[in-house]
Amino acid sequence: MISIIIPTYNAVPYLAILLEALEQQILTDAEVVVIDSSSLDNTVEIARSHGVRTLSIPKHEFDHGLTRTMGAQQAQGEILVYLTQDALPIGRNALVKLIEPFGDDRQVGVTFGRQLSRADATPFGQHLRLFNYPAISYRRSLSDCAGHGIRAAFCSNSFAAYRKSALEEVGWFKGGLLMGEDMHACATMLLKGYKVAYAADATVLHSHNYAIAQEFKRYFDMGVFLQKERWILDTFGKAEGEGLRFVRSELAYLWDQGLYHLIPASIARAGAKWLGYRLGHMYTSLPRSLMKRLSMHST
Repeated sequence: MISIIIPTYNAVPYLAILLEALEQQILTDAEVVVIDSSSLDNTVEIARSHGVRTLSIPKHEFDHGLTRTMGAQQAQGEILVYLTQDALPIGRNALVKLIEPFGDDRQVGVTFGRQLSRADATPFGQHLRLFNYPAISYRRSLSDCAGHGIRAAFCSNSFAAYRKSALEEVGWFKGGLLMGEDMHACATMLLKGYKVAYAADATVLHSHNYAIAQEFKRYFDMGVFLQKERWILDTFGKAEGEGLRFVRSELAYLWDQGLYHLIPASIARAGAKWLGYRLGHMYTSLPRSLMKRLSMHST
């Protein structure tokens, strides 16, 4: 059985369309579990009107890792599919393609699909999706760390599936993280001998148009996460090399698209990300009041 787990908060603009798309999937024996963080709109009513199992938690109790773990422990399926409320599956076989790698390889512990940019995505948002989610599928194990570094543990819970027994074996998702509960779980699985599979033919629409200040805060949170979980960098390699590769790729993309006027903005965004990331690594030396201002999370 397959369980589809969706954390929500004020999801009215997305949820009905998402649930309708899930109802059209060519999957049998699947349940949908919505975990709502006390939305102020009609999110819960929409979920219940579609007949999905709906759990509610206080907003302040939401935790990227622990809330998803709660969903896993409440779910009946051995395959756990995670979606964010703003990810929209493309086509009727998106979930079939996502879970396909589990069928022919018992060592696959997690799969994640391809995220395509929405129609309103900026060139920066478009490139990010092209960079992170290529058109070619792959599978990676611990032996691939030498060639791919920290990229070997990359995954996104916006559209991912986990073998429940494997997730339980690594202690579920870790709580108390500002972000990166998916990378933490994947890195731990790789160390346990599992594989991470990327299914390029399983697609969703999902993208963000972050302003430069938001990019700074995202990378500050990433710096905090990787400093707290220093073992990931020690095991898989530093993230700086991956960041430099991204900057080069983005500049080449803008050049190839004839968007020369956006190159200064690209350089400025890269600088903001680098500064945010470095400050995140120094979080233990920063006043708590300043940390709240630098983070995307106020708590």
